[in-house]
Amino acid sequence: MVHLLKLSVGVRDVAHLRAIQALRATAAPPLRHQTRMAPKRRGELLDGGSIYWVIGGYIQVRQRLLDIIEDRWDDGTACAGLVLHPELVPVAARPMKPFQGWRYLDAEAAPEDITEAGAISDELPPALKAALREACLI
Repeated sequence: MVHLLKLSVGVRDVAHLRAIQALRATAAPPLRHQTRMAPKRRGELLDGGSIYWVIGGYIQVRQRLLDIIEDRWDDGTACAGLVLHPELVPVAARPMKPFQGWRYLDAEAAPEDITEAGAISDELPPALKAALREACLI
């Protein structure tokens, strides 16, 4: 099993990603992320893999990959569609520098899920969450 690592460009925080995806899932199901290149390690990704989202410079949440399909951008150009489970699973935040596209992430290197008991509420002000992350407290 292998995962994908992807920057969530233009997304302010996890709540914003959740809202954007809820609109997309309703407007054009199934919920998917479109990408120019199809991952070559499809079998490994679909064997329990997830996409880990980098938001605000930190890996913060993951979503299970359900399928990888042939898709089309709005202009009709071919692309790959990463079909996603709608649940965003919080993970132990880890800083990540910007990069282009997506990267493979080995299962052993993936951040651990945060259980409900250890989760930081999405209702905390973003500035406070950022300060707590900067101090390596979350």
